[in-house]
Amino acid sequence: MPQDMPPTEGYQPVQYRRNLPARGFRPAYYLLAVAGIMTYGFYRVGQGIREHNELAREKMWARIHLTPVMQAEEDRDQVRRMLAERAREKELLGKESRVYNNDRFVRPTFAALPGEVTK
Repeated sequence: MPQDMPPTEGYQPVQYRRNLPARGFRPAYYLLAVAGIMTYGFYRVGQGIREHNELAREKMWARIHLTPVMQAEEDRDQVRRMLAERAREKELLGKESRVYNNDRFVRPTFAALPGEVTK
């Protein structure tokens, strides 16, 4: 029996690669898109930090300008309490006792605490 031989013109080439179309964009386009998105994100973060710093500065200046008003309010409250204490003392003792040698208001250096503190 004669042996089979290859055809004289040769076999057809074996297709070992798939002829599929490339899906999506080229990788460089994806890289550019991601870089653009990240650049925009960093820009927005920078704007947010700048806005935060501006609000903190505004808050600080508001506190600086409100400090004298708050101090005056506290002083008025202290004087009101002192006058109420004098009136209560005069009502109880019948006279006004002088603790200091002058009539100048001196801020109290102690705080009145309740007798029994509950937790």
